[in-house]
Amino acid sequence: MSVLLKLTNVAVYVGDTCLLEPISLELRQGQPLTILGQTGSGKSLLAQAIMGLLPDTLSFQGEVEVFGNVLSLEERQALWGRDLVMLPQEPWHALDPLMKGIYQVSEVYQYVQGKPNHEALARAKQDLDDVGLADSAHKRPGQLSGGMAQRLAISAATAGGANVILADEPTKGLDVSRRDGIVRLLQSRSIAGSLLTITHDVAIARQLGGTLLVMKQGRLVEQGDALEVLDNPQDSYTRELIAAEPKSWTEKPLSSVDTSAETVLLAENLAIKRGGRTLFEDLSFSIKKGEVVGVVGDSGCGKSSLGDALLSMLPVSAGNITRFNNTAKPYQWLKLYQDPPSAFTASVSLGTLLEDLVRLHNIPRERISPLMTRLNLPDAILQRNCLNVSGGELQRFAILRALLLDPVFLFADEPTSRLDPITAKDVTSLLVTLARETGCAVLMVSHDPDLVRKTCDQVIAL
Repeated sequence: MSVLLKLTNVAVYVGDTCLLEPISLELRQGQPLTILGQTGSGKSLLAQAIMGLLPDTLSFQGEVEVFGNVLSLEERQALWGRDLVMLPQEPWHALDPLMKGIYQVSEVYQYVQGKPNHEALARAKQDLDDVGLADSAHKRPGQLSGGMAQRLAISAATAGGANVILADEPTKGLDVSRRDGIVRLLQSRSIAGSLLTITHDVAIARQLGGTLLVMKQGRLVEQGDALEVLDNPQDSYTRELIAAEPKSWTEKPLSSVDTSAETVLLAENLAIKRGGRTLFEDLSFSIKKGEVVGVVGDSGCGKSSLGDALLSMLPVSAGNITRFNNTAKPYQWLKLYQDPPSAFTASVSLGTLLEDLVRLHNIPRERISPLMTRLNLPDAILQRNCLNVSGGELQRFAILRALLLDPVFLFADEPTSRLDPITAKDVTSLLVTLARETGCAVLMVSHDPDLVRKTCDQVIAL
């Protein structure tokens, strides 16, 4: 098997600080390679270094060899699309918000592969059919759920026919059936080449097989055949990752809600339609203070729409929503977004955003440090903007901001979809604990039925 991609002592620095210790690897034709690790472990930095997408504030050392040749940054960039492609971690950064999905895919066939317009459209339609977007081909990204947007971005990125595919967390935010379909799609697209996948999902690493590298805090801690490593892990960190999968969590909720607590919100006979399609109907439930309600279902079934409706961000087609806490401020009815980059500006640092929140709402500054510690957020990220932290770090920062406002109701839309199993378990436990402590009612959307079943007081399946 020929070597398509070879790294020799590739390292990434910010100033004199090493963020990614020197790493060497080979990606061979037909042999998938998966990098598994905790959020912030340096996985995405490695992919950005390979592609030549590192921010100007970071420096690169080492050699990147593609198809047998050591290439400069400019030479690697010349291969984008046709030979070397990276699937983005955040679909919103890769999609045109004003262009319908089918044209974003057909454009790649037309301008990268040189196909005539009618053939490009036919191929794009088939691609979207293959990933379950047949009914959404003519929708813009803003009309899609997070999982649907992820599938659209993957279809557009792989349409160029590149032999080397770097997939950065390609299945996060997807339900199990869609996740497995995306893995099969990536495998089929990489038959003539190879696939390097970055993930924090142990199930994905097992499904892909091939070679597995496990990373922690910018260094390689274990590598070998994927199934051998996962079935017989040698490093304690690898064992910790595997044990933190939701299916391994305890069956009992972390603590029980007070059954005598006041009701915060009551939903009666709700129905929601979008784009002429009924997402769900005749849905009734209530949420008490300190209660955590889980919502599960396939991508696009209306989970996020339900939460938006409860926050009066989306009209309901039928039914009634009653709020019982009339003393709460409007900003105490909050949403944690599925895609945190959509909730932050890149023009200022996270520290500035936090300072604005503190000043606007007179929040005691001494509350910040303990919460950051509980969320495993280092002080250093406050010096960076939202584009220079990992997706998991940004998600935890979004949780920090929300908790500082003492919410009475929190709609957590896939709050752990960007987090590795260890961090997801810690953050989920923290959300439930703080809900109990503060009396905040939580509606938690997740694509993982094990997480919801083992965490929430009641479960709504859509």
